[in-house]
Amino acid sequence: MTLPVIIPVPAAPPTAASSALFRTLRPLLAAEAVAEAAGGGVEAGDLEQAVWLRLVELLDGSGPPPDPAGWLLHAVRTEASLARRATRRELPCPAPPAATADTTCPERAALSAERRRALRAAVRRLPGRCPRLLDAMLSPSDPTYREIAGRLGMSQGSLGPMRSRCLGCLRRMLAAEVAAPGQRGMER
Repeated sequence: MTLPVIIPVPAAPPTAASSALFRTLRPLLAAEAVAEAAGGGVEAGDLEQAVWLRLVELLDGSGPPPDPAGWLLHAVRTEASLARRATRRELPCPAPPAATADTTCPERAALSAERRRALRAAVRRLPGRCPRLLDAMLSPSDPTYREIAGRLGMSQGSLGPMRSRCLGCLRRMLAAEVAAPGQRGMER
């Protein structure tokens, strides 16, 4: 996801010298950010924003660097290196259990089908409009909130709160039916 490039505004009003510095460095920064971001898993816009922020902090503190172009090149490389390091440390989200289930295994397929049947049966026992709402949300066609609201004849804004209440009711109903294990693994 590429974020729009936002040039930070210094705390003090920009002077003519700092405005000229921003105008002068903008094309160089854009080119360097694109070059450093290429193939590194880093967004050029993110690099630009980080470097602009560093420059504003520098201008607020000690003033403009003696060699602005050299400072900018060094700052872009430093920010790119930091971003790449952070990217390497990120771990991908694990896939949901349903997506990782081995459907070629008959036992797992049967257990998965049984869980779906039990869930559908529990949903049908819910009070009020909950069965229709949760049935629509569990639909394999994966309808949008707008489609569900149109199908059920209710406002789209009330779907979330109603879904939350229905899921809470389902959770309480299932907790009462399933005995929780007691101490030392013994069932109550």
